[in-house]
This record gives sequence, structure tokens and C-alpha cells, in this order.
Amino acid sequence: MKFTSKELNPYLSARHYFGSEQRRHRERAKLSLVQLADIVNFSKSALARVETAELMPPPELPVALDAAFGTEQYFHGLHELAKREAHPDQYRRFMDFEARAEVIEVYEPQAVPGLLQIKEYARDSLGCQEDLTEEQVEERVNARMSRQERLHLDSRPYRWVIIDEAVLQRPAGDRECMHKQLARLLEQVDTPDSKVQVMPFSAGPYPLMGGALNLLTLPDGSTVAYEEGIETAHLHEGSEAVKKWRRRYEVLRANALPLAESADLIRKAMEDNKPCDTQPS
Repeated sequence: MKFTSKELNPYLSARHYFGSEQRRHRERAKLSLVQLADIVNFSKSALARVETAELMPPPELPVALDAAFGTEQYFHGLHELAKREAHPDQYRRFMDFEARAEVIEVYEPQAVPGLLQIKEYARDSLGCQEDLTEEQVEERVNARMSRQERLHLDSRPYRWVIIDEAVLQRPAGDRECMHKQLARLLEQVDTPDSKVQVMPFSAGPYPLMGGALNLLTLPDGSTVAYEEGIETAHLHEGSEAVKKWRRRYEVLRANALPLAESADLIRKAMEDNKPCDTQPS
């Protein structure tokens, strides 16, 4: 099917501007969508949807476009702005803090934290939300993956993650997906810049089990707290409010399993989700 270019207002949002700039650079280089798709190794349909602002640019696309057009980090910069628009407004300030944080401490009671999710797990987790279209799901998956880019830099933040044991027991996707996700989690249990603890069922009830919590320590030494429920979230920047959430997190950390025991529990869950061997014997 031939792609028909449609009018686009580049000033509606950063995502619209990204799309219009991709189109402008492509047309200036006298490239069709098919030709650009071959150069950047993306499908023609994905590039077309980016140009019409129907799709959040995947995190790998800006680097490919900058290389194709010789624009240094131009599209990278546009993507840094555009990716924030894939999230609800209440989340954007938190994302700004997360992008600058030197220490990120997370508690999640029901799902693997977004910073540690693989794409398949993220897609299945977001796909259960009935109010999201397939395009919106894919958009948020790409935005979630883009948040992980900092973890591959030399200046990556120090992370400490506490999850409830329920996270290990609730499958997302097929067995292969869950096995890969647990393997990713296991890799992060005890590294120089990442720790993962599990809060076991045997611990019984505890104060934070009703919602997720993020503590972000910024370069100036200050900390913000972001606590999230099912449909509401609140970003705490005042020192007294943050102190309350800090105390609760420290109690949780003290009562969660040690790192070695947490790793053992994750390995057991991996065994339970080991993909079936379908090859003939």
C-alpha cells in the first residue's frame, strides 16, 4: 500500500516535531520511506507512523536517524523531549527526576519494576489495560524501554529494588517470556551498582504492600518520593513527607530476604517457568 503523506502540525508536541523533522530530513535527502527503512533497519510502516506522530519513536530510532542524516545528536535530543509525552502528565515530573537521579530505590508489590523489564514482559503487562489501544501499548512499551538507556551508560545510577514474592509468582506472557524476565532480574540481584531483594510471603502483611514506591536521590543530595496506587500517584518533594517514606522503605529493606536468599528464590521461580523442550528426542 502506498503511503500518503498527511499534513502535520510540528508544534502540537515534541512527538509531532520529531515526526516532522524526520520527514523534512528524509525529503531533503531525496529518500523514500522504503529507502530510509533500508538504511535505518526499521519497517516502512513504523517510520510512516512516526512521521505522522501516531507512534512514539522507538528508542533505537534516533541514533539510526542521526547516523543516516549526519545530524550528530539532533534526533537524540528530540527523542529525549518526545519520550516524556508518552506518559500521563502526573508522571512527567517524576521522569525528569528519575533521569537525573544518582540513586534509585524502588519497591514494587505486583510487577517487575519498569527499569528492569524486558520488552515482552512490558508489552504483556501494559496490554492488559483495556483502555489502551494496541498502538498506545506499543508506544508505552517503547517509552518504558527508553527509560532503561541510562543503565548502559558509565554514569548509570545506583539501584536498589525490593519486590514482593508475588512478582515472581504472577506470570506475564508465556513461559519463555517469564523465564527471560526472571533471568534479567537475577542478573541485577548483586552487582556493584544494582541490588534486588524479595519480600517473602512468609513475612506476612507489611505497611507498603498496597502500592509502589520510588525514592530518587538527586545530584544535590536531596530526595523525592513517588508513591503510586492503582489510579492515583503522588510526588513528594517536601523533606518531612520524604522522610516518612524513607523510614518505611528502610523497614522494608531490613525485613526483606538477604541478597543471596533473594537470588535463590528467583532461581526457583525460573525453574518453575523453564520453557518446555519441544525438540524431538
